[in-house]
Amino acid sequence: MPARGVIVGRVKNATQPSRDEKHEALELPPVTVSEYEGVRYLHLGSIWVQGAMRIRQPQKVELDYIQRMLASLLWRPTSLLGHGHAVQLGLGAGAITRFTCQQLGMATTVVEINPAVIDIGAQWFALPEQAEVVRGDAADWLAQAAPGSVDLLHVDLYDHEAAAPVLDSQDFYAACRQVLASGGLMSVNLFGREASFERSIARIAAAFGDEQVWSLRPTREGNTVVVAGQGVVVPDRAELIDRAAAIQQRYGTLGLPARTWLRMVRPYIPTPTPTPTPTPTPSRTSEMA
Repeated sequence: MPARGVIVGRVKNATQPSRDEKHEALELPPVTVSEYEGVRYLHLGSIWVQGAMRIRQPQKVELDYIQRMLASLLWRPTSLLGHGHAVQLGLGAGAITRFTCQQLGMATTVVEINPAVIDIGAQWFALPEQAEVVRGDAADWLAQAAPGSVDLLHVDLYDHEAAAPVLDSQDFYAACRQVLASGGLMSVNLFGREASFERSIARIAAAFGDEQVWSLRPTREGNTVVVAGQGVVVPDRAELIDRAAAIQQRYGTLGLPARTWLRMVRPYIPTPTPTPTPTPTPSRTSEMA
C-alpha cells in the first residue's frame, strides 16, 4: 500500500509472531509504527508508508489514495450505501476496513498474510472487532470465496519495497471479478512507472471489459486508483452529481471529497497497438549490386 514519503517520528517495533506451516517459508517484513504531528503510520521494513490513522480521529480517511479507493461509491446507488459485503485484500492500517465496517455498516472481511500487521492493527490502528479478519493469501481466499458474494472489493497488495503489486495477473483480476455480485465494484491501488500502470490496467480491462474500467487522477505521490465494475450501469451526469453530494454530505468530514472525484474520473481507453512498418522488399538491382 505504498504512499511515498519519509516519516520522521517515534518508532515502535512490532514483535513478529510465530508462523503456521503454510506461511513459515515466507519472508515477511518486520512491521514498524511511527507517529508524526498527530498521525500514526504503518511501515513494512522500510520508510515507505503503508497506511495511516489520525490518532484523535481514527475514523477519518487520512491518505489521498485511500480516499480515492472509496470513490467506487460513486458507482453505487445512494440507497445501497451500507448494504452488502465489503472485502479488503491487504489490511495496511485498516482505514478502509474501519470505514466500511463502522461508517457504512457493511459486513466486512479483511484478508492479510502478515500476522504482525493484524496484531498491530488491533493494537495501534483501531481494527474493528466486528470485522472478519482472515490471515492468509489473497489469491487463496478468492479461490474459495463464493462467486457473486462481494459488493465492494478493495485491493491494495504491495510488498515492503512498494515497487509493484504482489498479485497483478489477468487471472487474479478475473478471480476478483468472479467474487463480485452484479453491480459490484473493485478498487485497486496501482503504483509504479507509467509502463507498469499501463500493463496493470490492461490486465484489469481484459478481465472486466474495457467499458467497466475507470481510473482516477494520480496522487502527488504517484498512486493511481483503478475502479472496475461487474455489470455496472453508469448513471447520467445529474445522478452522479447527486450521488457525490450525498457521499460528501455524509462523509466529507471524514475525508471523502466526493464532488472532487467527479473531476478526476476518466474511462479506460486502450492504448493503440502500433502498426509495424513493413520491411521493403529488395529490388533485383539491389540484390545484384
